[in-house]
Amino acid sequence: MTVANAMGEHADGVEQKQWQFNAAMERYQDKPVYHWFERAVSVVNLSLQACLVVLALATPIGALRQLAAFLLAFVLADFVGGLVHMIADSNDHYRGFIGPLVAAFHLHHKKPVYTRSNLFVVYFHESGSKVWLALLLMLVVLAHALVGLPRFALHIAAYFAVLSSVAEVSHYLCHVPHRRIFDLLARAGVLLSPRHHGRHHHRDNQSYAFLNGMTDPILDRIASLFFAGYKTTTDLHYARYTGKDTANRAG
Repeated sequence: MTVANAMGEHADGVEQKQWQFNAAMERYQDKPVYHWFERAVSVVNLSLQACLVVLALATPIGALRQLAAFLLAFVLADFVGGLVHMIADSNDHYRGFIGPLVAAFHLHHKKPVYTRSNLFVVYFHESGSKVWLALLLMLVVLAHALVGLPRFALHIAAYFAVLSSVAEVSHYLCHVPHRRIFDLLARAGVLLSPRHHGRHHHRDNQSYAFLNGMTDPILDRIASLFFAGYKTTTDLHYARYTGKDTANRAG
């Protein structure tokens, strides 16, 4: 196969994906089921988070173990959220029920400035994109109901559940003007800093974590080994999209 033929086939493949992307976004915008589905996922996530927090509060483990559980959950939330982000950025399956949700997610690269919203609204709204978290928390709660989780593991699960949604707020704050307190938290490394997150948008296949980015060195290595990046793949798929952007989409 000549270089010209290979380039032609690539262009045809991109054009087909662009058509699939636009069709998926049309379904996302026109069919209320997707917006209700995301709200339902938000409700499930927040309900299960509350359930785990109540269970953890009912089983005290002491201050030192509490701190250890929080730190472990913090690292896990940063890493797992970043890993899911990495996989989602490379997902180009725009057909089927889940396709419109995939397409809507990709628009987070198209719109660098988000609409300013109340942080509690952002917490709720962005939790609706975390289908993986809802499924994971269901399994954790079910496992605890059936066999009972160790107290330390239960506290890790509770912190992880909440911090996974806090990560969405942390990312959102990188894209909107905000109060000085959040700048201080970002500079202290507690939350994601706009400068750190900027690498994700300006360099390909890097800096996927969005709680505070501490696990990005590991995630960057995984990305380099298993993923081709998004600037020459999925980012091209919305190039011909002229419809309504989704606001405050994570990533």
